[in-house]
Amino acid sequence: MSRSSREITVSGAEKRHLAVASVTLGPWRPAAVVGALGGGVSLALHLVHGHFGLGVLTGALSVAALLFFCVGGAGSVLGYSSRGGGRDRRIRRWARSHPWQVACVPAAMMFLTDVVLRQVLTGQGFFGSVWTGLWHGAVVAAVVGVAGTFGRSRA
Repeated sequence: MSRSSREITVSGAEKRHLAVASVTLGPWRPAAVVGALGGGVSLALHLVHGHFGLGVLTGALSVAALLFFCVGGAGSVLGYSSRGGGRDRRIRRWARSHPWQVACVPAAMMFLTDVVLRQVLTGQGFFGSVWTGLWHGAVVAAVVGVAGTFGRSRA
């Protein structure tokens, strides 16, 4: 039987569900530690230079979120998890073969987190917040997608 006759077609909604499911299997506890450390360092650097305010706090929280979503998303496409479990092998295999679709999930979460942070904690305008959130989400998508692409070619 040829490979093309064995392939199962997956609808767009099913692909979205698979992408979200694969992201939930990522190493989110270590990602939280990396995010907290990165955000703490960012805040400490601003404090050393004598700057403080809601904008500085927002920037540090944004750095923390960016690192959190990059590490967690990249770990999910590479097949790493903070909870062992081999029962999710098929979802992990799908994530390794579709890294850019999986990358959209943490990128969207980064976008939403960044926009909400900037709207709640700063006086930045809505379109400025959306623009900043878009490019931060693009950075997360690029990191996760490239990590998955190169991780797949390595495996």
